[in-house]
Amino acid sequence: MINSVVLVGRLTRDPELRSTNGGMSVASFTLASDDRRGGQKTTVFMPVSVFGKQADVVAKFTRKGVLVGVTGRLTQRKYVRRTDNVEVTSTEIVAERIDLMEPKSGTDAGMDSGYQPDVPQRSAPVSNQAADPVSGNVDPLLEDDLPF
Repeated sequence: MINSVVLVGRLTRDPELRSTNGGMSVASFTLASDDRRGGQKTTVFMPVSVFGKQADVVAKFTRKGVLVGVTGRLTQRKYVRRTDNVEVTSTEIVAERIDLMEPKSGTDAGMDSGYQPDVPQRSAPVSNQAADPVSGNVDPLLEDDLPF
């Protein structure tokens, strides 16, 4: 049996980082990806979870609007919702690999693709370092410091 998923899309929110009881890092986010059927484009929103060191990297180097590639497997789980005792089936991707699809110097993630941040932008500071498009703060990491 083969269970393999490959998606490219943008994060719809900043990743949420937490730890398991055993201390392993887990990052969760939702990925918006285009689906074209019959010439019509729709957007699919898929929840994604990634574990271990990759979870730490995702939480540190991505944010809402960043273009990523996700390779992983599709999982389903059933649980009873506490609020109304209804059985719910949840489908998500457990990522085995996350690739940042924009160049390291392009930390203005998605600015050329039509993505508009929720917070108005300030003018970028004059520097050889990349600035955060939302806060306008200079990123203290140089391009060569990134682990990928």
